[in-house]
Amino acid sequence: MTEGSVQMRLHLMTKRHFLLVLLTFFGSFIAVVIVGTVGPTILKSQADSHPLGAHNSSQLDEQFSDFYSVGPFILYPPSLSKFNQQLWLLSQITNQKHVQGSSMKITMEVQVQLSTESSDKATPYGKQINHNRIVECKEVCDDLVIMHLGFISEQSYRVEVTFARLANREFFGNVTFKWTYYNAAFTQLEIWFRFGFLVLAFLATCLFVYSLKKFTFRNWSIEQKWMSILLLFLCLYNNPLLPLSFLVSSWIPGMLDALFQATFLSGLLLFWLCAYHGIRQSERRFFKFYLPKLMIVFLIWLSAVTLASWQKYNELEDPGYNADLDTKNFMGFKVTFFVVIGLYVLYLLYLVVRAFVEMINSSHFDIRFKFLSGLMFTVLAISIAITVLRFGNWSLQPTFISGLTTQYNNSAEFLAFYGLLNFYMLTMAFVYSPTKYALIDSHFQDDPMTSMISGSDDETSLKAWHAARESDSEG
Repeated sequence: MTEGSVQMRLHLMTKRHFLLVLLTFFGSFIAVVIVGTVGPTILKSQADSHPLGAHNSSQLDEQFSDFYSVGPFILYPPSLSKFNQQLWLLSQITNQKHVQGSSMKITMEVQVQLSTESSDKATPYGKQINHNRIVECKEVCDDLVIMHLGFISEQSYRVEVTFARLANREFFGNVTFKWTYYNAAFTQLEIWFRFGFLVLAFLATCLFVYSLKKFTFRNWSIEQKWMSILLLFLCLYNNPLLPLSFLVSSWIPGMLDALFQATFLSGLLLFWLCAYHGIRQSERRFFKFYLPKLMIVFLIWLSAVTLASWQKYNELEDPGYNADLDTKNFMGFKVTFFVVIGLYVLYLLYLVVRAFVEMINSSHFDIRFKFLSGLMFTVLAISIAITVLRFGNWSLQPTFISGLTTQYNNSAEFLAFYGLLNFYMLTMAFVYSPTKYALIDSHFQDDPMTSMISGSDDETSLKAWHAARESDSEG
């Protein structure tokens, strides 16, 4: 005989209740986006804060040798703190012999020497870094990322940049350098909002588990079991260790943040697969039910973590590192990642279609399927829309890991992503939690053939719920 399942709020919610839940979800999401639109910009450059503007080659000493080198340029970034998070040095070259409508490529060797301002001695990054770079130029060449620091370990730096082995020296005109870094005001906003989301996630986790403590674990529905896990992952996603990033001079806190985010997102992907499959199948053996899903999602998680770790390691060894210097390995990772994502999407669509076909032929279309699908596709649609509007086709380019194009452009984009996932999880935690007068009843069995609630069953369940509430109030 099939065990009963814990009655969820979902079973007793009317259309008015669903409307209120959705209004709360969208209202909260829109509210944080509005806050983000009036929030500080995320990235700043030296020109934004320094009255002299960006460094210009015409204002700096130039040395020309027989093999056509320009520099070294001695550059100093503005005073930095750990709240500035990351630092980029970019250069832009003017093509002094530009012909209207034409373009050309300039080949050069970029030499970078990084040290602290207080001493000419090299930091751990400090031996000379040489990289061959190719820049496409029209009237003005594309921005060239000279250096990127993934975390700020010093307040001041001294950088020497030399452009050597120029194949087209006669085209080499003015050079403009620009420092770009995170706005400290945005960092403070990020800390406060992520802390707020962390508190909400922690409280939701405690309340959700507490509401289920009087029921045995075997009676929890598959959604309730997964929510107890996903809420813990949500706490990690909001990163309780975030303050360490500003207290210690190490790359480890940043790496842990990337690991936590990948873990939560992978857990959410696994939940969707298990929910759509489990909603129509009560027998869920590990090797047959969970193992294929775990393998697909594990490959996605491994690809994401490997990309982040590989990029972080190379930046520590070489701040002049850029993904276009290692295109072969980088593209190999990207192809693997997108292939696995493609397999996941196909598998998920298959499970959704199978569940839809089986549920639509029943006398009552399962409310669990409706809610799960409606909210999931809403979250996916918003996420894809934000991604496309922000990044366009940059994910298809050969390089995008440490480029400025992959950073959030303003506070609204940052809060939109974080707020969307947090409010999505909190909404599911509310709907899937048991009511105060929850029942363990055969009407709510976690079984595809018996979890359909007919109209009479709804009426019976509502009467039982009201009766339990009245008896409790009388007592």
